[in-house]
Amino acid sequence: MYKSVPSQLSCKKKHYVIMSATGKQKTRKDEERLFELIESGLVLPCYNVTNPGVSLMQTKDIKCFKLYLSDIGLFTTMLFNDSENGVEDIYRKLLSDKLPADLGYLYENVVAQMIKASGRDLYYHTWKKKESTHSYEIDFLITSKNKVIPIEVKSSAVKNHESIDQFEKKYSKQIAQRYLFSQKDVGKIGTLHLKPIYMIPFFLKNI
Repeated sequence: MYKSVPSQLSCKKKHYVIMSATGKQKTRKDEERLFELIESGLVLPCYNVTNPGVSLMQTKDIKCFKLYLSDIGLFTTMLFNDSENGVEDIYRKLLSDKLPADLGYLYENVVAQMIKASGRDLYYHTWKKKESTHSYEIDFLITSKNKVIPIEVKSSAVKNHESIDQFEKKYSKQIAQRYLFSQKDVGKIGTLHLKPIYMIPFFLKNI
């Protein structure tokens, strides 16, 4: 279950699936083991919120959650442990921004750790697109006073932010501000604030 966390994030699953980890039908013992894993602090649960316009805590779905690792270094090692290159080469390419891979889920894990370290619980929100089998998804939700702040995380490009745009249309009265964090510099697209990921601790401290 622990080892499957990076792969389930990289596959962009909408929530953590025990059967994908164990390869068999879910049992009560599996659920107990998962609970113990969460209680150990080795993983960070991020719960889906069914109605962010009301309350994050009150409308969280305790049966629908993603899992992130509490150690981003270990997450990276587990993610590329089957690479033909050595771990040192992977880290060297990662630090020099030359790793040919979609690293959005890796940066999501970084942000999850930072939010949790600030003393907040982790929440996200997903909802179906009209006349489509696909869904919109907001990576993280936090609150400021009685307002909600949606957060999107990108590894590089910031042009595609349809989900957070649709979220604003749906919950405009409940939103304080919208943020998209990436490797890009500070900027703004309409009401969407663009910030580099390294600024997240300062952002969380000041909201």
